[in-house]
Amino acid sequence: MDSDTTNQDFNKNKKTKILIIEDEESLIELLAAKLTKEGYEVEKALDGEAGVKKVYNWKPDLILLDIVMPKMDGYEVLEELNEKENKIPIIIISNSGQPVEIEKTKKLGAVGHLIKTEFSPLDVLNAVRECLDNGGSLPESKTKKNVLNPKEDGKARKLGVKVLLVEDDAFLREICSKKLTKEGYTVYEAIDGEEALAGLEEIKPDIVLLDIILPAIDGFQILSQIRNSKNKSVINIPVIMLSNLGQEDDIKKAMDMGADDYLVKAHFTTEEIVGKIKKVLNS
Repeated sequence: MDSDTTNQDFNKNKKTKILIIEDEESLIELLAAKLTKEGYEVEKALDGEAGVKKVYNWKPDLILLDIVMPKMDGYEVLEELNEKENKIPIIIISNSGQPVEIEKTKKLGAVGHLIKTEFSPLDVLNAVRECLDNGGSLPESKTKKNVLNPKEDGKARKLGVKVLLVEDDAFLREICSKKLTKEGYTVYEAIDGEEALAGLEEIKPDIVLLDIILPAIDGFQILSQIRNSKNKSVINIPVIMLSNLGQEDDIKKAMDMGADDYLVKAHFTTEEIVGKIKKVLNS
């Protein structure tokens, strides 16, 4: 048997390596057992410092990373790996899932974000598979198929309030949607201006959460079309703008154009989103 054939057989039989960096022993054992059962080779680290060493020494194909850990937290791990130009896909497994955290981890290179209180080992397995199958990224397709379909939490008391969430960032869209449905709101998602405008006419939402920076048609253009609509059921829909940078000029422009309120993405929490909606709707 020649060397090329030997190498091909070795690569064919080589297991995909998953590194879990998590300080909660019961969770790390649960995830490791699930992934190992599915045929992955798994290594574990109970703090960030040990995790970084395993990244360099073991060279995993994918990393599951907690944020709050001893010695080095998840942010520090991401920063350390960024400095070394890390190309290994990293999925965050976190207690919080606040937009501030998601924005920060995304900027530091994370490709996905799972919230511990909401995921099961199967959810983690599916995210790992999807990421590896798509070259180290989590595509929009799974989220996009639910666009303009109502999302509700079966366990929550329904408020009868329809929220149109217009946001092209999958992380933020998912976390905001989950929080709002848990609070009893019915959420419709749009990922660009075209879908938002279609949704306004079709859904007649009670309130719109509207990102400013969107593909093709930006938030200002959408807001202008709402406030200048000939449809009376659209023109008075309350609008809360989602500002990426919190620049005063953008905020002033939005308010002058008829926005009812605004939130700065880098600072707000999901509780503040709910608070703003209640304030605007006087509910």
